[in-house]
Amino acid sequence: MPETVRGNAGRTVRERLFAAAYHLGARVDGAQRGGGLWMDPIRAASGAMTAESTTPGVVAGKARPRGKFPHIRRAGDFLFVSGTSSRRPDNSLVGVAAVDEMGTNRFDIREQTRAVIDNIRDVLASAGADLGDVVSVNTYLVDMGDFAGYNEVYGEHFGYDGPTRTTVAVHQLPDPRLRIEMQVVAYKPVR
Repeated sequence: MPETVRGNAGRTVRERLFAAAYHLGARVDGAQRGGGLWMDPIRAASGAMTAESTTPGVVAGKARPRGKFPHIRRAGDFLFVSGTSSRRPDNSLVGVAAVDEMGTNRFDIREQTRAVIDNIRDVLASAGADLGDVVSVNTYLVDMGDFAGYNEVYGEHFGYDGPTRTTVAVHQLPDPRLRIEMQVVAYKPVR
């Protein structure tokens, strides 16, 4: 990143990143402000922590992520919840029922959506937040034919004064029995 590029108030990009990191409570050049978050401001801009984090990370009692990423990550006053499904801690799925001995499955988008929102609620609670703190939702549906059922359950938890929302169709999710995954951002100031 060119250090000579000038932005707001004539400050260099590096100066703005250091100021932002300081504001978020990072240790910068040996000075600490806030919650003990250690990071290099340049790497912090990309989300790469270099040491100790105040992020709750992987939440006990929830299904382990299917890769090396946390359930939740704090950045300043914002909480970012990774894509969440209806998977239980034992890796079984809510909203999937075997219909016959051939393994034909019946999928219930309403049950899966409720389980996803419940899982998100639990992950947020691990960081002292709740669904009322959610400001943005991204939803991934495997079949837009499920939109009405998903939308009905979503409306039980969020209203017009709730979070912004984007819903898109995707080709598939990590498990072929999953019909929905949701990712949220919440705003919960650090106290």
